[in-house]
Amino acid sequence: MNKRFAQAVFTAFFLVISYAITAQTTTIINPILTGFYPDPSVVQVGKDYYLVNSTFSYFPGIPVFHSKDLKNWKQIGNVIDRPSQMDFMGEKLTRGLFAPAISYHNGTFYVTCTDIDHDGNFVVTSKNPAGPWSNPVRVPQVRGIDPSLFFDEDNKAYIVYNSDAPGRKSLYPGHRTIRIYEIDPVTLKVIGEEKQLVNGGVDLSKKPVWIEAPHIMKRFGWYYLYAAEGGTSVNHTEVVFRSKSVWGPYVPYENNPILTQMGLPEDRKDPVTSAGHAQFVDGPDGKTYAIFLAVRPYEGDYYNTGRETFIAPVTWKDEWPIINPDTKEIQYQYKVPFSEVKQKGALPQAGNFAYTLTFEKSLDPALLFMRTIDSSSFSLSKKNGLILKLKPETIMDLDNPSFIGKRQQHLYCTAETELVFSAQSEKEKAGLTIFQDERHFYLISKSMDQGKPVIQLYKSNPKAKEMELLTQMPLADASPVKLRIVAEGGTYSFYFSKGSSWELLKDKLDGKFLSTKEAGGFIGCLFGMYATSSGEKTTNSASFKYLKYSGNDPMFEKVSK
Repeated sequence: MNKRFAQAVFTAFFLVISYAITAQTTTIINPILTGFYPDPSVVQVGKDYYLVNSTFSYFPGIPVFHSKDLKNWKQIGNVIDRPSQMDFMGEKLTRGLFAPAISYHNGTFYVTCTDIDHDGNFVVTSKNPAGPWSNPVRVPQVRGIDPSLFFDEDNKAYIVYNSDAPGRKSLYPGHRTIRIYEIDPVTLKVIGEEKQLVNGGVDLSKKPVWIEAPHIMKRFGWYYLYAAEGGTSVNHTEVVFRSKSVWGPYVPYENNPILTQMGLPEDRKDPVTSAGHAQFVDGPDGKTYAIFLAVRPYEGDYYNTGRETFIAPVTWKDEWPIINPDTKEIQYQYKVPFSEVKQKGALPQAGNFAYTLTFEKSLDPALLFMRTIDSSSFSLSKKNGLILKLKPETIMDLDNPSFIGKRQQHLYCTAETELVFSAQSEKEKAGLTIFQDERHFYLISKSMDQGKPVIQLYKSNPKAKEMELLTQMPLADASPVKLRIVAEGGTYSFYFSKGSSWELLKDKLDGKFLSTKEAGGFIGCLFGMYATSSGEKTTNSASFKYLKYSGNDPMFEKVSK
C-alpha cells in the first residue's frame, strides 16, 4: 500500500511539474504582424510592450500595438489620427510617414518619425500609448530620415538618424551617414552640434548603401549603435557597432551582418527574404529578442503583402548581439520559455485566421483611409453596415476618395462583402478593389451600362490615370450583390453572387501586377471598399454590410473559413 501510495505521489508530482513547464512555454508564430506592417519599432514599459509601424500616406497613421508576451498583439490606437496633426493630400500613397520609432522616459511616450515630403522629422508625445498623441513638433535641424530617441542613464536624451553623405557629396549612389544630436526631452529642441557617427556603413571601401533605421542601446558598459544596411529589399541586413561613449567612436562588429537572408538557396520552401530594420527588446524571460521587417514572396522577389513584422531570438557573444543565432534561415515558429498572454478583443494577426468585420458602432482601428479622414463621407448602422457616400474623387487621384481598406495579410486569402447600391449613371461605381497603389489595382464594381445594372471588372493603367474594362456581366435587377476576391499567390480571381451560389467573373488575373517589385514603392496591398462618381457631383451612396476575410497560407496551420 505504501509503495502504491508513493508511486501515486510521484506520478502526481511529475504531472504537476510537467504541466508547470508546459504552462511556461509558448510558440511564437512569424510574422507576428502579417501584411503591410513595415519598419517596426518596439519599446518595453514594465511588463508591457508597445509596437509601431510605418503607414506612409494612409490615414490614420502609425498604428500602436500592445502585447504582454511578444506574441499576441492588439492595436490600441493610432499616433496620427486627427487631420489637425497632419494629412497627406496631394502625396502618392508610398510617400508620407517613413519609419517611426517609439520610446519611453519618465512617464512619457515618444514617437519620432519622418514626413518625407512636407514636415520632415518630428516628435509626438503622449502619457497614454493608446492616445491621444500631441501635435507634431518639428525638429528641422535633423536632416534625413528614420530618427530614433535614446535616453541615457543620466537622463540626457539623444536623437540618432540617417542623413546625407559628408558635405552632401556622395561617393556613390546610396552613400549615407548616421548622425546624432543631443535633444531636450521636454522642449524637443536639439542641443549643441550634430556629430557624424557612421560614414557609409560597416566598411566604406566596399561602398555600403542605405545605412538607416539606427537605434542606440546601452548594455555591459557599451553603447550599441545598430542599423539596417543594404536597402529594404533582397540585400537588406542588420549591422552593429559599439563604443564606450554615446558620441563614439563606434567600432563595427567583425562578424557583421548580425541578420540577413542573403546567400540562402533561392529554391528553399516558403522563403523569408529582405530581413532588416531591427530593434532589440528584452522578453518576459529577460532574454533579448529582435523585432524586424521581412517579406514572404510567392515567387522570386514577388510579394503583394508588403513588408511584415517578424521576431527572432538574440544571443550575446563576447558582448556582441547576434540575431537568430541557431540558424541563418528565419523560422516561422520559435519556442520561448514564457507563458502566453492573450489579448481580450484582439483580432488575430499571426498564422492563418478568418473573421468578419461588421460596421454597427465603430470602425476597427486597423482600417485605412487615403491621406486623411473625411468623417462626413461615411456612416455606420446596424441595419445597413458601412455607408459610403459617392465622391467625385477616384483611387487614381492624389486625394481622399470614398475608400476604406483592410490589409491583405496572406498570400492565399479571400475577401468578401455584400453591397447594396444602385448606380444613377455610368460614372457611378461601388465595389471591392484589391489595391497596391494609384496605378496598380483591380476593381470589381457594380455600375450601370445603357441604363441597366452590371457587374464590371477593371484593371488600372500603370502609365495613365485611367482604367481598362476587362469584362462585365448584366444583373437581373438592382437588389444586393455579394462580391468576392480570391488571392492565390501570384493570381487574383473575381466572383459575384446574387444568391447562395457564386459566379466567376474572371479567373486568375496576373497578381505580379500588384507586387512591390512591379509597382515599386514601400507599401502592400489592401482590400478596399470603394464608391465613386468619377468626377461628377452626386448625392448617391453605397452600403457595405460587412467585410469578411480569411487567410490560409501553406506555411501555417490550416484553418476553416
